[in-house]
This record gives sequence, C-alpha cells and structure tokens, in this order.
Amino acid sequence: ISHKSAKQKQRKEGEKMAMDYAKCAKEIFDTVGGRSNLVSAAHCATRLRLVTVDNSKIDMKKLENIDGVKGVFSNNGQLQLIIGTGTVNKVYDEFLKVSGMTAATKEEVKAAAAAKQPVFKRMIKALGDVFVPILPAIVASGLMMGLVEALGKAMPAFAGSDWYGILDLFANTAFTFLPILIAVSAARVFGGNIFLGAVIGMIMIHPNLINAWSVASMDAADIPVWHLFGFSIRQVGYQGHVIPVIIAVWIMCKLENWLHKHVPEMIDLFVTPLCTVLITGFLTIGLIGPVFSTAETYVLEFASWIITVGHGIGAMIMGAIYPLTVVCGIHHMYNVIEAGMLASDGLNIWMPIASAANFAQGAACLAVGLKARNYKTKSISIPSALSAALGITEPAIFGVNLRFMKPLVCGMAGGAVGALLGSIFHIGATSYGVTGIPGFLTTLDYSAQYAIMLAVSFAVSFALTWFTWKEDPEDAKVTVAKTDDAPAAEPTATEETAEEVTVDGTAKKLYAPIQGTIVPRNEIPDDTFAAGVLGDGVGIDPEEGVVVAPFDGEISSVTDTKHAIGITGPADMEVLIHVGVDTVNMKGDGFELLVEEGQKVKAGQKLMTFDIAKIKAAGYSPVAAVLLTNSDDYPEFKVVKTGKTKRLEEVFTV
Repeated sequence: ISHKSAKQKQRKEGEKMAMDYAKCAKEIFDTVGGRSNLVSAAHCATRLRLVTVDNSKIDMKKLENIDGVKGVFSNNGQLQLIIGTGTVNKVYDEFLKVSGMTAATKEEVKAAAAAKQPVFKRMIKALGDVFVPILPAIVASGLMMGLVEALGKAMPAFAGSDWYGILDLFANTAFTFLPILIAVSAARVFGGNIFLGAVIGMIMIHPNLINAWSVASMDAADIPVWHLFGFSIRQVGYQGHVIPVIIAVWIMCKLENWLHKHVPEMIDLFVTPLCTVLITGFLTIGLIGPVFSTAETYVLEFASWIITVGHGIGAMIMGAIYPLTVVCGIHHMYNVIEAGMLASDGLNIWMPIASAANFAQGAACLAVGLKARNYKTKSISIPSALSAALGITEPAIFGVNLRFMKPLVCGMAGGAVGALLGSIFHIGATSYGVTGIPGFLTTLDYSAQYAIMLAVSFAVSFALTWFTWKEDPEDAKVTVAKTDDAPAAEPTATEETAEEVTVDGTAKKLYAPIQGTIVPRNEIPDDTFAAGVLGDGVGIDPEEGVVVAPFDGEISSVTDTKHAIGITGPADMEVLIHVGVDTVNMKGDGFELLVEEGQKVKAGQKLMTFDIAKIKAAGYSPVAAVLLTNSDDYPEFKVVKTGKTKRLEEVFTV
C-alpha cells in the first residue's frame, strides 16, 4: 500500500511540475495565431473563452494536445478551452501577459463573438433580442384576443355586451400600442435611451395621425398631408408595424450616441434629446414610413394577383410567404383584399390561406416547445403555439420560429401545403379577421375540408420541425426546471443541524454538500460536466439553497460570480462544486459566498447559500455538479449513493 501511495504522490508531483501556467498560456497564444488573430479573451470557472478573427487558421488538434487543455470546442463564434477550476484563472492571467490583451467580461466576449456573425444572422438576433422581453405582453394579449373573438363569433349576444367591450379592450391593447413596446425594447437593445425610444414609438401612432388600419378604406384624396421640405408627407400612423419602428429606433440610437460624444457636456442634457427626437421624427414620418408604405402597396397588389394564379399554385406561394409579411407588419392590410372579395361574391378565399399559414407556424412552434430542453424556450413556445392556433402568430413567429429560423421555414412549408389544399377544396369564409380554430365559425359550409386543411398544415409543419430542428447545445444545457417553482422552503430544525452530524471529515470519502436528489454524472445538464472532462462525480438537484463542506479541507478557489467553489481534502482529493448550469451569467445575483480562497474548513461548515427560485427564474437549471477533478488518480473511485440525499450523507469514496 505504501508503495502505491508513493507512486501516486510521485505522479501528482510530476503533474504539478509539468503544469507550467505560463508555458500553457504561451502555447495557446501561439497555436491560435498570436495577437493578430485574437479579438478578446475571458474565462469562467472552468474554461478559457476566446474570440478569434479566423478559427480556420487554428490547428484544433494541436490546441487539444497542449498540456493543461482538457478539451476544445467552438460555439456561437467563441473558442472555448476547457482547463479546469483553480487552474483556468492562473492560465488566463498568464495569457493576458503574453498576449498583451486586457481582461474582458464573459458578456464582452459574447458581444465580440456576435459581431463576427454574418449580417443576416446579426439582424435575426437583433429581432429576437427586441421581441423576447415583450413576449409576455403579446402572448397574453394574443391568447386573450383569440378567445374573445371566438366567443364573440360563437355567441352574437356576447359580442354586443359590455363584457365583450372591456375584454376586447384588454386583449388588443398590446397590439394597438405595439410600436411603443417595440420601440422601448429596441432602444434597450441598440444602446439608446428607452424613453426617447418610447417617444419615437408614440409619434408613429399618435392619435392626430390617421389609424393605419383605416387608411385602406379611404380615398387617397381624402388623406391629409403635410408639405415640408418640398415633399408631401401623408398624415398616416403605423399601427401594427414592426420593421419601420425598429429601423427608426436604430437610427435614433446611432444619432443619440453620436451626439453624446460630440455635444459639450454642459449642454448635452437638453441638446442631445431635442436633436435626437426632432431629426429621428422627421426621418421616420418623412422617409422611413412612406418608403415602407410604398413597399406595402406593391406587396398587397402582388398578393391580390397571385392567389388567383395557377390553379392553387399562387395560393401555395402565399401560404408559404405569409409569415414573412407578418414579420414586416403588413399582414393587417390584407383585410383590404378580404373586404373586396366579400363585396364582389360574398366569399373570402384569402382566409384559408392565412389560416393554414398561421396554424403551420403554431405547429412548428409547438414542436420546438416539446423537443426543447431549455426552460425559457419551452415556456415561451407552448403558449405561443396555442396563441397561433387561435390566429395570433406574432408570439410564435417573433419569439420562437424566426429566432431559430428552421422552424419558420418548416412552418412555411406546412402553410404552403395547407393553402394548396384550401384552394383545391374551394374553401371560403363569410367574414374576415378570424383564422385558426375560431375560423370554423366563418367556414360552416366547409367544416370538414377546413379541418383537413388545418390538420395537414399542422402535420407537415410539426413533422418537418421535429426531424430537422436541433437545439443548440448551449441552449440545451439550461434544462426544464422542476414543476415546483416555489422558492425553497426554509430548512427545518433537522436540516439546520445537518452540519452537526458526526462524520469523519478526514476519511477518503466525500459527503453530500447539498440536500436534494443525486443525478448521475452523465445526466448533468452540461456537456462538459456530463462527459467527465473535468472529472468524475455526481450532480445534485437541490431542495435547499445551502452548500456545506463535503470533508475537512481547504478552499482552493472561488469564482467572482460566487457560483462555484474548489476545495481540496483528504488523500489530496480536489473537488469542484458548481451550482447550476451557466449560472456564471447571473453575475453573483442570488449567491452568497461564506468562505474565501485559502480558508481551512470542516466537514459540514457552510460554504455558500443560493436562491433556487432566482436561478429558475433566470432560465437556468439549478442542478449542482459535484466533481472530483483529479478522479483519474483514484482507480477505486466509487459512487455509493443515489436518489434522495441529505447533507453529509456519504456520496462517493476513493
């Protein structure tokens, strides 16, 4: 036994000598192409995160073979090198020295990586960033609007009641003032003053302007105009529009930031906001809006023409591209086409096209929701799919399908097939403004055909999305939270005294640092932890937000973001306790460290507290990884506990 211990000790000492942080950093620096190929660098608890100019210049195999690098992968423009807790920060410090770079935050590295993405991807990401914060508002309004309209169609008496009036008011508020919501969110995304953004949004739907939805029923000669700068500007609002608002606020933010840099500080407070609103307002009303309105006219004329072309081929084309017109915010104007159809022959053949397209987008969104592991994605997708089934697709398109793109395309395919069927069946509605499930109320003479059309649209879109869309590995790490979203209960008297349980803190054992349910290491919702790259161990799905020392030892490392602790103990065990998945993004919010690096601790001593409810609310899994980072040194390593565990129950031995 003594001979074996001596060999282990000799090997460990050799490894420590071999792990030259400066040498490791220099080799990484040279292999990634030096300073000319580096944009930024940061690190988290276990990984060195780099953004390079061109990843294709890097020999990944050589990078993986550098002593100290345990794995390499590239994701979302970032090159991530797995080095390990307690080591990565030392390698990072040396990397900054050899590269001459300055420290960057993880968020700055993400921003640098995002800036390298193609323009189209950046535009899609910007749209997603704008819409994600306002999704709760439009999801709630979409569901309510669909239900209220359905009840009004089903019960004509209800449609004329005070209850209908007030519920309709609640339901359509978010959509009536959607440009303001978009403007505020866009200003936040583009780095401008959100209140100035709100003003631009308000200008675009000011009550002195003619409501955009009323313009179609007016003669062009009756629309009032302003004569400014030698141009005629129509006094028309932009209710229901998306793209012009985002463009206007993007220009506003660029202008505001430029003015902040060039206007003297003494007068900046009033000059910058004044000039920002005036210039952006004129550009919006005089240029952005009118240009977009002209584009709308062409789109509407094209839509009217194409649905009568080619024995259903035109309907199929419109069923496919209909969601794109929703993205542009011009789908409300299709009421003009529908009204014209009803006036000429009393049958609205446009409605089935829109209905097939909407239902298909809802099906794609539902497939994402059922397949996704990411808690935020799932919680947005499922209610958005229901909203789309009721005819309101903005939550599904902007919140989910457009963000991931592939579901949007699959939904377009399903919409095309459904619209073709609708045309073949000659389905027509007796009114307009209602699609999806409520559409049965306006297609009573074609109920069976309408049901088949929706079913086919749904099946094609759902199946295509299910088999072609794959969740990003980084997103998949944030798994579905437990159904019990309530904050962790206060520890009971028994739990409070758990630290006082008598254990042999010097034994070659690790005792549970957290009370909860033990998760096998390969089921920890993080690819790196699950693969054992950072050592063997277990995960613990916590029932309370307390971490205690798993043995007598010394704190070897703590993170600035307070979510991870390294501790060394008996038989030179080196343990990482990492609370939650990707909780580095919480920047310490919800975590409190009770120890510091170098501090001696006893088994059962409290090391950290954390808020389970906050972790879940932020969209992250609270599962903690408890890993023996040098498990290769212990061939007799064995997990001895599964299922529920209390603090300080024996978990694994070496």
